[in-house]
Amino acid sequence: MTAEIRGSRCGAAGVLIVATALAGVAWAQPPQFGGNQPEFVRQGQQLLREGKPEEALALYQTVLKANPDSVPAHNAAGVALDLMGKGEEARRHFQKAIDLAPNAGAKANAQRAMAMSWAFSGNCKETVRYEQMVIQYYIEQKDFYNQGEMADEAARVCIDNGDFDTAYQWYRTGHDLGLKQPDIPADRKSLWEFRWEHAQARVAARRGNHAEAEKHVKAAQALLEKDPDMARQQAVFFPYLVGYVALYSGEYKAALEQLQRANQNDPFIQCLIGDTYEKLGEKEKAADYYKKASRTTAHNPPAAYAVPYARRKLSGEKPGA
Repeated sequence: MTAEIRGSRCGAAGVLIVATALAGVAWAQPPQFGGNQPEFVRQGQQLLREGKPEEALALYQTVLKANPDSVPAHNAAGVALDLMGKGEEARRHFQKAIDLAPNAGAKANAQRAMAMSWAFSGNCKETVRYEQMVIQYYIEQKDFYNQGEMADEAARVCIDNGDFDTAYQWYRTGHDLGLKQPDIPADRKSLWEFRWEHAQARVAARRGNHAEAEKHVKAAQALLEKDPDMARQQAVFFPYLVGYVALYSGEYKAALEQLQRANQNDPFIQCLIGDTYEKLGEKEKAADYYKKASRTTAHNPPAAYAVPYARRKLSGEKPGA
């Protein structure tokens, strides 16, 4: 990573610093298909946050004994099982939720959960298959934005699992689908261009093409500086990008500096910081970040990568083995 890129982050200083402070903005929100969650789901989620997945699962199983056709209970049980590392069992519940879904939206929600279950198991191909089903739902709804969101979500799982060609294909598809929106606002168009540059930089970095990665980093920054409306929500992802590229370029001190400006509550960022500390020879600090990442209760691409990866790191098992 060149000194120009590391330093030029301050060229959009006001936007970038403010946006980094608002680090709760999500990269890709999961689709929302329904109203309020049942009370037992909220209770189970609290148990998960308290580090009690077995108790959460027992709660959902109690509900299922009384009501075997409860779609929310099957979805919730599947999430708990994925967080426990029991993907095969989780997918039996998600399949039940798909089969029992009372409408197209509920079915798409369960299909998206199934995609994430495969992501927890590191399976790019099956994740893509189920995300395509969700995309089809959004095609029928003429919702171009969420078509692109789900394509990007599939791509994210694939890049995190080392399938760079498939990731590139689905990032490009997400960009193209999003831009099909009729009368698309200028900041929404900028959003898709920024995401595409962001994605191309990460894919290039993972392929070892550092010059190509830096080119796309510069293009992403230029888009932020050009469109302040888009930047207010997306600039938080720029330090993540610069840190990511630096990490895979072997520039670990620069990577750490940037990653510490990214969303510190994101388990994927926590894993990247852990990896960076590990490369710098600071094993205890690395372990602290892996522990944080391993405790997330989300069911999305960052968690799908972080939970199994961090737990393998903490156990001493080589990730990918």
